Amino acid sequence: MKLTFLLGLIWVAYVYGGYPILLACLSCWRRVSPIIDNSYSPSVSVLIAAHNEEKDIGWKLAETLAWDYPPEQLEILVVSDASEDATDTIVGQYTGERVSLTRMERRGGKARGLNRLARQAKGELLFFTDANAHVQRNALRLIARYFADPRVGCVTGDSQPIKEKNAPIADGAAIYWSYESILKQLENRLGSVLVCDGALFCQRANLFQSLDPELANDLESPMHVGVAGYWIMHERSALAFERDTRSPLEEFKRRQRMCAQGMLAMLRLRSTYRGLRGWQFISHKLLRWLTLLPLLVMLLSSAVLSARSPIFAVLCAAQAIFYVSAGIGFIGTITHRRVLWIFIPPFYTLLGLLGALIGVIKCLAGKRFDIWEIPSLSRGGIDAVFGVEHDNFG
Repeated sequence: MKLTFLLGLIWVAYVYGGYPILLACLSCWRRVSPIIDNSYSPSVSVLIAAHNEEKDIGWKLAETLAWDYPPEQLEILVVSDASEDATDTIVGQYTGERVSLTRMERRGGKARGLNRLARQAKGELLFFTDANAHVQRNALRLIARYFADPRVGCVTGDSQPIKEKNAPIADGAAIYWSYESILKQLENRLGSVLVCDGALFCQRANLFQSLDPELANDLESPMHVGVAGYWIMHERSALAFERDTRSPLEEFKRRQRMCAQGMLAMLRLRSTYRGLRGWQFISHKLLRWLTLLPLLVMLLSSAVLSARSPIFAVLCAAQAIFYVSAGIGFIGTITHRRVLWIFIPPFYTLLGLLGALIGVIKCLAGKRFDIWEIPSLSRGGIDAVFGVEHDNFG
């Protein structure tokens, strides 16, 4: 039983501590140094897939047109995935020399829409972003300068949740994305960022491969770029701001979908998971998705051992406090009461791990997520909801 507890502890410690430490050690002798040219401004095609995005698509296009980038080098392509609201009408108000709209009459999902746009794109680079993401005005310029180096194939930035008063999901997401940003910075030293940020990442157009409709493009695209031998970089100063959902159920479903798509990617793209990137995927993704299993093993084994070992009694009590804290955070969230910050990390962590495990199980059971409903509570213009001016994101 002690061995069982120890194995579970080693699993968890490796996922959250060992992997970052090994990345740091590996980068000491294999660190890449891309050539960065601040004046480099290649032509860029911005690709936006939209389904019923009437709350956001207007300001999204206005912000994108105002980016700090040469206008003649920027085109914006929007695909309406059988939208049933005013999305098409709003985009139509912007269509012209720099903005174009493509409509899919039947719902096909984000990847199918992006595939259509990629075939129409004229830019040397493809910039992928979401309809509800406020991308900073200088983000594209910060990213584009990396492509002066022909060894660089893809560059991603960072998303940050927009803080809302007493919003445990957003607060938990902020902690999660801070940790993810640290991992990306460590992977960046190796030129091997594993997963891009779907709200803002850019790749060479000639490296684009048709996307699998059942996979997430921010995971699939960098895998293809990496296996082709190009560097995938992370520019932490290139930022996007998104409103996170306030609903635990919506967040739970989102985690299920993301991890189910990730698991399917591991099965379908297994030929690309070898060497460094294979180790990264197992360490950064697969073992983390399954972390709830060793956590439960540790809880049960320490509970059994606590009767005859004071040390395991303390360990069992510590774990109990973690789960009780998560429960308090959950109850506070669903009842819309103020949640103390100490309860947010356990709640968000456990919510994410449970969603991840169920997502993996659903994938193995045959469930697919090529089409899904957007989290309604993560939509809506920032000015209307928070009273925040767009210039704050410039």
